[in-house]
Amino acid sequence: MATSAKNVRGLGSAGTGTQHHIRQRVTAIALAFLVPWFVYSIIVACKAGYAGALDWVAQPVNAILLILTLSAALYHMRLGMQTVIEDYIAKTGTKQTLLILSTFAVIALFAATILSVLKIWITAGA
Repeated sequence: MATSAKNVRGLGSAGTGTQHHIRQRVTAIALAFLVPWFVYSIIVACKAGYAGALDWVAQPVNAILLILTLSAALYHMRLGMQTVIEDYIAKTGTKQTLLILSTFAVIALFAATILSVLKIWITAGA
């Protein structure tokens, strides 16, 4: 009884299906822990007003967890958008264009997120 090499290695027709699936599941597990913390923390920070929210973001643990939460969420979103685009867009040119645009959009959101949190964190310490 012979098994093809792709079945043994766990590769799909594109050769990367398993890796994509694992990355999506890892980000989902990370978000399962980070999102409840995020929701609770945002509620508490908003009750303190604008100055309280700035003070909350300026705390090192909160800033790091906020960056991790938003990074995991954006990466998870990118993986999901990639799956939808690859599955439902038939034209190769359109598919490639949308994949590139979605990647750039996620990179732009990631950069804006990191810069915003770091600016609040750094300026609060000065």
